[in-house]
Amino acid sequence: MNHIAHAEIDRTPPKHDAAWTIGIAARPAQDAPVKGAREAIFVERETLCEEGARADHIYVIAQGAVMLSKLLPDGRRQIIELLGAGDVFGLSNTALYDSTAESLTAVRAFVYDRRFLETSRELQQAVSQRMTSQMCAMHDHAMLLGRKTAAERVASFLMGLIPHRGGHGCKGPDAKADTQHVAIPMTRQEIADYLGLTLETVSRAFSQLKKDGILTAPRHDEIVVTNVCRLCHLTGAV
Repeated sequence: MNHIAHAEIDRTPPKHDAAWTIGIAARPAQDAPVKGAREAIFVERETLCEEGARADHIYVIAQGAVMLSKLLPDGRRQIIELLGAGDVFGLSNTALYDSTAESLTAVRAFVYDRRFLETSRELQQAVSQRMTSQMCAMHDHAMLLGRKTAAERVASFLMGLIPHRGGHGCKGPDAKADTQHVAIPMTRQEIADYLGLTLETVSRAFSQLKKDGILTAPRHDEIVVTNVCRLCHLTGAV
């Protein structure tokens, strides 16, 4: 009996931490993890490092949002990560960057020489801690790309922009209203490239959510989720 109960528990996947958000969601500004950094400022839509260029630096985001992407030989693009304050990028197993990093908003970052990472135990530990959380986020994204329907992908993406909702420790709806304003510094095409969908499919999903009264879109870079719980139930995770 105990063995059966244990097996049933093992088959129940844990919910993600409700405090977790996709990197492009608003996050508090971060301090440099260790000494030895050069602070750099990037404007919106600036390339911070480019796929195939020499990987001489690593970056820790202090403030702002960054997307990482890779290109196929025929020009198709896959956005592989959306990063925010506290996240790290620029790491590579070779001498070249394996992806392109572009700022989605104005970005303030701490830049470290790659050679410093190889000799600084303190920086290695700080980067390792940050990369662990990013790896867990990428596991969730792999599940999204591999198993979820188009509607579930879009709903999951939007829920990932709402902190403290939809996972373990969800605080539940407000007593007055279950409404959330969400800033999205991405085009619909970029959302499609992140979710592994076509632009048309993403547009249809947004239109359906509007039709169902789950969200409104007062601006191209902002939506208002009018019923967070209903959106959460469309993610396929509840």
